[in-house]
Amino acid sequence: MALPVEEWRRCAARCRAALGPALRERLEAAPLGEALRLGCGLLRPGAEEAVALQRLCRRASTGKEPAAARWYRQEGNRRFGRGCYGDAALLYSQAASHELPGSPEVSLCFANRSAALFHLGHFEVCLEDIARAQSHGYPDRLLPKVLLRKVECLLCLGRVQDAADALAAVENKIAVDGIMTGPEHQTLLKKLNQLKLKVCEGESCPEPAREACGDAQRESEIWEENDSISGASSSLSLKFNAEKGRHLVASQDILQGQSLLKEEAFVSVLCPEEEESRLLQDSSEMVWDAQVTNADLYCHRCLKQLLASVPCRGCSYAKYCSQNCADTAWEQYHRTECSLGGLLLTLGVFCHVALRTVLLAGFSEVSRLVEKSHNDDEDLPNTKARCKHPSEAPATRTGTRAIPGCNDNGQYQSSYRAVFNLLPHAEKHSPEHKFLCMLSVVAICRKLQEAGLEAAILNRESSEKGSGPKACEKTSDELSPELQIMAEAMLRHVLQLQCNAQAITVMQELGSGDGAVVNRKPVRLATAFFPVLSLLNHSCSPNISVSFSGTAATVRASQPISSGQEIFHCYGPHRCRMKVAERQQLLSQYFFECRCQACLEELESDDKSVVSMRNSFCCPSCQALMQGEDVLCCSNEACAHSVSRESLSRHLRDLQRQIKQALELLRDSKADEAIKMLLKCQMDAGNFLSPEHLLMGEMEDHLAQVYATLGKWQEAARHLERSIQIVETHHGPSSVEMGHELFKLAQILFNGFAVSEALSTIQRAEKILTVHCGPQSTQIRELQEMKTCLLELPRSILQRT
Repeated sequence: MALPVEEWRRCAARCRAALGPALRERLEAAPLGEALRLGCGLLRPGAEEAVALQRLCRRASTGKEPAAARWYRQEGNRRFGRGCYGDAALLYSQAASHELPGSPEVSLCFANRSAALFHLGHFEVCLEDIARAQSHGYPDRLLPKVLLRKVECLLCLGRVQDAADALAAVENKIAVDGIMTGPEHQTLLKKLNQLKLKVCEGESCPEPAREACGDAQRESEIWEENDSISGASSSLSLKFNAEKGRHLVASQDILQGQSLLKEEAFVSVLCPEEEESRLLQDSSEMVWDAQVTNADLYCHRCLKQLLASVPCRGCSYAKYCSQNCADTAWEQYHRTECSLGGLLLTLGVFCHVALRTVLLAGFSEVSRLVEKSHNDDEDLPNTKARCKHPSEAPATRTGTRAIPGCNDNGQYQSSYRAVFNLLPHAEKHSPEHKFLCMLSVVAICRKLQEAGLEAAILNRESSEKGSGPKACEKTSDELSPELQIMAEAMLRHVLQLQCNAQAITVMQELGSGDGAVVNRKPVRLATAFFPVLSLLNHSCSPNISVSFSGTAATVRASQPISSGQEIFHCYGPHRCRMKVAERQQLLSQYFFECRCQACLEELESDDKSVVSMRNSFCCPSCQALMQGEDVLCCSNEACAHSVSRESLSRHLRDLQRQIKQALELLRDSKADEAIKMLLKCQMDAGNFLSPEHLLMGEMEDHLAQVYATLGKWQEAARHLERSIQIVETHHGPSSVEMGHELFKLAQILFNGFAVSEALSTIQRAEKILTVHCGPQSTQIRELQEMKTCLLELPRSILQRT
């Protein structure tokens, strides 16, 4: 949810509509700082808008609730009892996030979670949770059971001597505490004796599960960094002109798959995903559920996938992969954000990114750049002067000093200076949107001022030492001068994000992830500022591919790029996915009309676009393509069939609904019923959809998934191969979409013991995914493991297959 929740958007719209014409015009024409000063008076404490916002924030409460903690812990116990250890671990994490730090109750959550992690084979993380339980005051009477689990973990990790020492400590504790009685204690003693035998024999447990790894290893390729652009390859150069603005160009010939840029996000914020739906409920009616979102699955600082989250000390929302990440986040920004959780969820990710950006930059740097922007506006009132071509500027060592965002040495770095100089396009945003953003920023700054958090922003040292914030001497209509500066920068960043926000995506497993075939799809995980990546202009047919590892982006050439050719990113609308009119409409949010080669070719051609033809309706009578706008007529002159577009669109929506029902049957372990429904849908679709329609491919993919669930590998492979043909038709033989489909086919052939076909498919998938995702991506590693396993089979088996 990039923008504020719908109710706050409506509230801001009513507020703007109620303004007098003179004030409205003044707000529209005012620079950002002046607009904020005028807007402060519109959100006074007690005003209708302020009261409405408080009510919305209460619905998105992020405080710690003991009742919620009890519910999550009990639900975790129920899932654990049913053997659903992954679900149980997540629920214990939820419970821990609602408990007060240092309380005995939170120690129970960590101990329970350690048991779930042990059953999942995550022994290292299990040991960490046992240590957390002990440090948080785990009850002494329950400690032997947890310590015996520690011994088992150490044995499973092959650390026999450590296991022996831990076992001696358990025996000593039992001896000191006295003789144990009762059936539970007898079970514990039996366990103790079994472990003593294992330790004496030096026995270890089964292989541990591979721990989740958030950061891919660095490629061992040769890398020569650019002197002028941080994180960029020396094969790139930074250019600037009035038409294209800042952009990157190849300074030498570039090979397919070559890395061009490796950049850490200056700032990133995890997308709350499903939180918006929770805002529709009053807190008094809140019903807790076991629904898991990305906010529960990934570290809120480094975006590493979580196995055992460390909760924030102050709120129930923020979760981290380690105590180090939690402490770093607290020092850098979360100390300020923590009590604003409900407000930030209500106002959306763009506002959250803007606040975190200025917190990371620090008041001194923000103040310097805001003041400089005011001086630049006074010195260069004319837009042409501000956009002067570098060739007209004084020569420098690098020739890039005149490019906005470059430092005094002409270097473009991934810094706050570069973020600040991204274009906000203040004059191009609609007056309604600018007003909404302005009022939202004012709301954040008012909350900071009211909560006494201003000192934490302006002088962290005094905040750390416990000195309270200075009393605010301003009236209720004003922000302090310092907060006014921070607010101006924040408003600038919120406006920048519409054109410069970069989605950090991750390949996320669909379903439980415990099947033989892992189905993944890309999902938006976070929103970030990447100053160098933002230099890339858009093309509907890009020549690069972007992948992410945590908060780091890597850009690779998806095709050979000649020296002098511009490097193009795709902002979303791709020529393979939609026709030119749809792409142009979507790209209007970036305030430019796309004139890339793909768009020009389609606009100049009188023929119907390839995408439109592939995803078109066909005649129910003769299967020829249907043509027209509101009323569709068969393209076959011998057939006079016609039908309304709305009728066929309604039929398509009904078909999609049935496919969704079939997938729900699969999730409920009703595979046979899911197959019947999907085959019926497939037959129905063949009567009115083009054979190359993407939905036809999706149905083949779903059928492959169901047959794989049943272990019918040949059937699964047959359907997936049909899906791959359609994917190749739409996206091309070397597209990342093709790579993901081949990865799934490789898994099916591997499990079906089709060795030669599996090896061939693995090779094809590796070649494509290495280009788009890099040689150290998770999928490449899994493909290599499958290949190694197949090649280690006895020669006699390989010859037979």
